[in-house]
Amino acid sequence: MASDVVTMEKIVALCKRRGFVFPTSEIYGGQGSTYDYGHYGVLLKRNVKEEWWRAMLQDRDDIVALDSAIIQHPRTWEASGHLSNFTDPLVDCRTCGARFRADHLPELECPRKPSKPPGEGPECDLTQARQFNLMFETTVGPVRDSGSVAYLRPETAQGIFVNFKNVLQFSRKRPPFGIAQVGKSFRNEITARNFIFRTREFEQMEMEFFVPPAEAGDWYAFWRRVRFDWYVELGIREGNLRLRDHDPDELSHYSSGTADVEYLFPIGWSELEGIANRGDFDLTQHSEFSGEKLEYFDQATKERYVPHVIEPAAGADRATLAFLVDAYDEEEITEAASGGPGAGAGEQRTVLKLHPRLAPVKAAVLPLVRKDGQPELAREVVAALRGVLQSEYDEGGSIGRRYRRQDEIGTPYCVTVDHQSLEDRTVTVRDRDTLAQERVAIDALPAELAGRLARPWRSPKPPPA
Repeated sequence: MASDVVTMEKIVALCKRRGFVFPTSEIYGGQGSTYDYGHYGVLLKRNVKEEWWRAMLQDRDDIVALDSAIIQHPRTWEASGHLSNFTDPLVDCRTCGARFRADHLPELECPRKPSKPPGEGPECDLTQARQFNLMFETTVGPVRDSGSVAYLRPETAQGIFVNFKNVLQFSRKRPPFGIAQVGKSFRNEITARNFIFRTREFEQMEMEFFVPPAEAGDWYAFWRRVRFDWYVELGIREGNLRLRDHDPDELSHYSSGTADVEYLFPIGWSELEGIANRGDFDLTQHSEFSGEKLEYFDQATKERYVPHVIEPAAGADRATLAFLVDAYDEEEITEAASGGPGAGAGEQRTVLKLHPRLAPVKAAVLPLVRKDGQPELAREVVAALRGVLQSEYDEGGSIGRRYRRQDEIGTPYCVTVDHQSLEDRTVTVRDRDTLAQERVAIDALPAELAGRLARPWRSPKPPPA
């Protein structure tokens, strides 16, 4: 079918039905724009993060890892400018009590009927816009006073900057080098929306690359290209991606250049990742506020300088959503491709054509029937795959129904144990994308599947129109 069958409503329904993502605290009515990841969602997002770590650490030798604290010294946010500048314009409706971002009004809907943008309904009565700080405030210690005020971090980047000196001392790195981390951040969004695209609690994958000032332009161009290519390598069709440079009026005051990797979601083109040339702003600010010199001394040239920073900053949740959207497809199963009677010929299937490295489960082991020793042999196959790749056992329902379940979670290979398996210790391996089936010896199966997973892969879905 056409590649535009996906909608956000279908993605949300699939995520709930198959245990990827559900609203948090659902039994209490939920908590706005906050979500919990179920088993398959955890596995998928973990794979996304592991691919990011692979690109940062395993494929390179000039980046080190960090895991900084969520609650940091309040002065951190003074130095970074978040206390004074990290704001959005907020308006309230005096009639219904709802709150909206003033700069998003044309895209929003009033909760009252008729569903018009806030301010356009017959009873709307909006206040003047005022600035609202997006940081969550908390207290540290037993006494709630001004001395104990702290904040949940709105980004992971500042934890890297305040640790620059520590990392420089232990890592024996010299610019150009990077510090990477993955972690939770928190923003008190006024109008968080669009499922896991914009939430108040989210996970970031950020890397700060410290370079000699004269090399900043070249490294900015390098990381723009490399980060765009990462999404393509992991299966997103290139026609659904673009690299958009910020206009001069969009740039942060410290940035000499910023570009967004954008994806064409069902909601339109939206940011997946930002790559920014931040100059020396962050290290200079933290030096001024802390009194610590955050600079590099080059022993060879006897030059002392504050490195400039190139920052690729991505959202793990947004990336996970983009991979889900781009992988979603609906197809009709033919008799020839169904796997035989009872395996779904003529049915419509929903399938996630995820890159096999991202798929939550790599192989599902399915006994054709629940008797004659097939479940026992299937369990033996699962044991052989354990430790080699993420697999699961499923014996519930018809074989066709079980194939459909695995298609919907993106499992690239279904391994079926049947009557012949008991005779010659071979199994049928079904490919998710082509629906081709091949007999493979059980003893050779772990190596066979590992080899398939290591092959280059491109999305079998047609290019976007």
